Amino acid sequence: MPEKYFVIPESQHNALTEAAYRHRGFLPDEAADGARLCADASRHGIRTHNAIKALHLDHLFGSGSKGCVPGAQIEELPSRFEAARAWNANRKLGQSTAYRAMDAAIALADRYGVGTVAVDNAFHYLWGGGYVMDAAKRGYLAYTNCTAALAEVVPFGGRFPTLGTNPHSWGFPTTEALGFPVVIDWATSVIAMGRVQQLKREGLPLPPLAAVDKNGEPTIDPHQVSSLLPFGGHKGYGLSLIDEIVGAFVGGSLPTLRSRWDRDPSEKHACTFFFQAIHPDAVSGRAFAKGRSQAANVAAVIADILGHGNEKCMLPGQPEAAWAKRCAEAGGLLFTEAELVAFNEIAQEAGSPRWALPAHRSVVI
Repeated sequence: MPEKYFVIPESQHNALTEAAYRHRGFLPDEAADGARLCADASRHGIRTHNAIKALHLDHLFGSGSKGCVPGAQIEELPSRFEAARAWNANRKLGQSTAYRAMDAAIALADRYGVGTVAVDNAFHYLWGGGYVMDAAKRGYLAYTNCTAALAEVVPFGGRFPTLGTNPHSWGFPTTEALGFPVVIDWATSVIAMGRVQQLKREGLPLPPLAAVDKNGEPTIDPHQVSSLLPFGGHKGYGLSLIDEIVGAFVGGSLPTLRSRWDRDPSEKHACTFFFQAIHPDAVSGRAFAKGRSQAANVAAVIADILGHGNEKCMLPGQPEAAWAKRCAEAGGLLFTEAELVAFNEIAQEAGSPRWALPAHRSVVI
């Protein structure tokens, strides 16, 4: 069903988002990093991880709690491995930490073929797809996962939420082959909690078997959601478990205590990140069929997958690329009326000018 969106210039969006972060005590470069990721999410149609979600997350678990420390500095820990880095983020803003971690992984990949950065004592970085998409556009295979801010997912066959939504994000440098990078980015729950919040905002129901209420019964009412369910049953559960186990190796502690700063001060309560960048030359066998280049070989493989009657199938990253094209054609970022109401609440908090609906052009998509 067609929906009406208001066109907001990216500069206006960024000015408000930066003002909101600065109002909460973040440094100018942190505020700019926060706005950059939020704009990127909005540009690519990731409405569950836009500035509304980012600032709400910061209010609940970040600077409004103990999970994020404005102005914190990253500490690089000693390592005997040349292609790997271990960081203590000291609860620095997640977006600032993540951009720096991916840049560091890419620098290592340029030198060693592959680079890994593990981050302890982190605050959630929001949209993992944005970091791997950026790396893929720069020519690298990239991966990241993180432990979510809260344990709000029930393990397969269980009753109590002991897992985070725990996203995985892969980016592939396929712009030469396809015109956009393939980006595979998913929460390991059926839906992300940000999606629940969006559906609540828009007055829409959840898909079936995505969440349960306080009694453990399935619900499609976003107002009744207590916990989420893993996608694909035991398979999504296994993928979610990966993040928790990697996080445990990095230094993360009990998932049921994450972000719950009022419980057991002897335990750790922050998130962990894992980043990896791979230079395409590092994985090349240099023996592509019919004398194809690596890029041509990637294009041929994808064409084969989408052939044979599969021509209408979409690739991960394709909807994001299509939404970015819509934004470019509209001349700004696209938000619903409900989202603009939420942005005006942010403006009121930050002491910034409100966005008047009549002042903005609208489009129907």
